[in-house]
Amino acid sequence: MGCILKGGGGLYSRLAVGGILLAAGAGERMGHRPKCLLELGGVPLIRRQIIALSGAGVDELVVVLGHHGERIAQAIQEFPVTVVHNPQPDAGQVSSLRVGLQALSSRIDTVLVALADQPLINAQDINDLIGAYKKRPPGAQVVQPEVDGQPGNPVMFSGEVREQILAGEARLGCKQWQAAHPAQVHRWPSTNQRYRTDVDTLDDIEALAARTGHRLRWPADLAPAVPA
Repeated sequence: MGCILKGGGGLYSRLAVGGILLAAGAGERMGHRPKCLLELGGVPLIRRQIIALSGAGVDELVVVLGHHGERIAQAIQEFPVTVVHNPQPDAGQVSSLRVGLQALSSRIDTVLVALADQPLINAQDINDLIGAYKKRPPGAQVVQPEVDGQPGNPVMFSGEVREQILAGEARLGCKQWQAAHPAQVHRWPSTNQRYRTDVDTLDDIEALAARTGHRLRWPADLAPAVPA
């Protein structure tokens, strides 16, 4: 699928967008369960993310697994994505990002990094971010949503940033690159709270339901036991 977007000046040039979906965490604060398999409307969050990214025209998608890898892989086996495993998931998100960057093909112009535990992100949100990247200020290499002064996700960055991250030491990821090159980072202002909504704890599940009415549920084989 393409991602040619219309703007005030006509059609923007087409970008080959490579997506990286990070889903390697242990889910310690969720009772060591994979957050991305929480279901909204009966659909696991990781499947919802893949559908959103595909619907927005992302050309190539790499899913990075680690903890719970076999269980998560079963949930997405029919999707035409590249699944890679971080051999050291406890090394943190930077290590998973680098594994994903290495797995993308050389034809990719720009990289979009998404988190598998954002329950409300949809294809329009991804399209809006791609549009913001296309219209970024001259010299900007990274575009990140900013909601109420706080950074959001997903994040997009150029192929040049990808090359610099991979050429750097193991601790260098997108966040570290941004800290070293603040003048090349565009904080894209948005009022869209979905860019700031994720679930890290059981309390986050309850807070999401209270704030939005969206109730996340565990699949049957991961649901906590109900006391007799």
